[in-house]
Amino acid sequence: MPRGSNPRRPYSEEFRRDAVELYRRAGRPLKEIASDLGVSTESLRVWTRQAAIDAGKRPGLASEEREELRALRREVKLLREEREILKEAAAFFAKESGGR
Repeated sequence: MPRGSNPRRPYSEEFRRDAVELYRRAGRPLKEIASDLGVSTESLRVWTRQAAIDAGKRPGLASEEREELRALRREVKLLREEREILKEAAAFFAKESGGR
């Protein structure tokens, strides 16, 4: 899957960035801008909040940190699964070699 594409994210990063910039510069209500762009008000609100976090203007996890956290969680899950498989294999082989 190409970087930046996600089945849960129908809007590109560029579109999100442009939408936030439009909202910031337009001086119009968030709901109006969201309607003009054909996105939900909550989506534009979340994008605006995340852009402020990424710019260091608001506390929270930056997008890069959030992605790194997701990747690390996936890796931990995989390592735990592999560890369980190895434990089961070790127990199996110990049982097999102990019976002879």
